[in-house]
Amino acid sequence: MVQQLNRHSGLLYCHMVEPRMATVDGRRQIPHGLLPFRKAFHGTFIAAGGYDREDGNKVVAEGYADLVAYGRLFLANPDLPRRFELDVALNKYDRSTFYTQDPIVGYTDYPFFEEEDGKNEESV
Repeated sequence: MVQQLNRHSGLLYCHMVEPRMATVDGRRQIPHGLLPFRKAFHGTFIAAGGYDREDGNKVVAEGYADLVAYGRLFLANPDLPRRFELDVALNKYDRSTFYTQDPIVGYTDYPFFEEEDGKNEESV
């Protein structure tokens, strides 16, 4: 499939979701299930699937991905790039609000860390 994508010169990137990560000795293990796709694709490769700041930086540094997408973390932390930059605590996401029809709850009600003077005690 990915080799076929390489035939399209206008294709800017390939974004794939990593299989679920396993926890071993209290640490999440990245299964690297996307590695064959990464090796086959010649363009920008974006990986997603439960990465945190540390794991995201690691897979980019190792060349496993060019970019990392942060779905749930970004949803609960509208200022996620700034939080990563300053290494401040993250808001917990509320999974029960992911697929609701409420236009506000779960999508626009998460606080920015500045609103709490950087003292957000919740973490993921």
